[in-house]
Amino acid sequence: MKKLISLILVVIAAASVCACTPQEAHDSLTAMDTFMKFDIYGGTSEWAMKSVINTVKELDRELSTTETGDIGMLNKYGDHNISDVSRKPLARALELCGELEGSLDITVYPLVKEWGFISGDYKIPSKSKINELLKNVDYKKVRLDKTGAVLPKGTEVDLGAIAKGYAADKCREDLREEGAKSAILDFGGTILAYNKKADGKNWNVAIADPDKNSDWFGYLSCHDTVVATSGGYERSFKGKDGKTYIHIIDPKTGCPVQNELKSVSVISEDGTRADALSTALFVMGKDKAIEYYKSKKNFDFIMLTKDNKLYISKPIDDSFKLADGYDYEIKTV
Repeated sequence: MKKLISLILVVIAAASVCACTPQEAHDSLTAMDTFMKFDIYGGTSEWAMKSVINTVKELDRELSTTETGDIGMLNKYGDHNISDVSRKPLARALELCGELEGSLDITVYPLVKEWGFISGDYKIPSKSKINELLKNVDYKKVRLDKTGAVLPKGTEVDLGAIAKGYAADKCREDLREEGAKSAILDFGGTILAYNKKADGKNWNVAIADPDKNSDWFGYLSCHDTVVATSGGYERSFKGKDGKTYIHIIDPKTGCPVQNELKSVSVISEDGTRADALSTALFVMGKDKAIEYYKSKKNFDFIMLTKDNKLYISKPIDDSFKLADGYDYEIKTV
C-alpha cells in the first residue's frame, strides 16, 4: 500500500510539473547597442529563453569594441589570446570580407570613430586624416591562429557588421537544443524567424521605413530564415555643408556611403551572411548589388531607393506585401 501511495504521489507530482511547464516565453534586453525582443513558443520555452539571453550577453561582452572582452582587448593591445566565442565570428567575418570584394572590411573601425559615429561627437575629417587612416584598412593584415589574433599597429577591428547575424545563428542552435517549437527573435534590425508559428502559418517580418523609424513600409512572409536590414537612417548627422553623413563607411574611400539607397534587407538561412551582405550591398549601391546577386543567388534581398522604388529578388516577390498607405513601385530582379 505504501509503495502504491508513493507511486501515485510521484505520478501526481510529475503531472503537476508538466502542467506548469511554460509553453511560451517573452523577454527583451539592450545589447550590441540596440534594443532586442524575443518571443519563444512551445517546448521548454523558459529554458530556451535563458539560453538565448545568455548567448547574446556573452557575445555582446566578448565582441564589443569598447569593453574588456576579446575584441576590445585585441584592439587595445594589438595581440591577444581569444576564446572560441570570439575566434569563430572573427574568422567568419574575415572570410566574408574576402567574398564581398572590398565592400566589407572589419578594419574600417578607426574611420568610423574618426567621423564621430562611436562617440556621437560628429565631424568631417580632413582629407589627409582620412588618407592616413585608410593606410591601416586591410582585413588581410589581421592574423588569426589557434591561440589568438594579431593586428598591425594602427589597425582595429569591429564585428558590428556581422555580430547580430552571428548571434541569430547561435541562438537558433539554442532553440533547437532546448526543443523550442517556434520563435521570432528580433536582434534590432536583424530578425530570426524560427520554424513556423504555432498555427502552422509563416511569420510576417516587418521591414522598417527609413523615414519613419517607428513605422514599416512592408511585410515579408517567411520562416526558417534571417532577415537583416541596413540603412543610413540608423545613425547619421548633417554637416555644415548641408549634406547628410551616415554611419556606413565605404572601406575604399574612408567616407560615409553616398548613393541612391535608403535601406537594404537581405534574407538568408545563414544569419551571419545576411547581416554582412546587408551592409556590403548598401556600400555597393543598387546596380553593383544586383550584379552581385545575379552572380551568387544564394540569398534574397529587398532594396529601397531614395526615389521610393523597391527592388526585390524574384524568389520572394510573392511573399512581400506593401503596408497600407505605401504605393512604392516594385521591380522584380
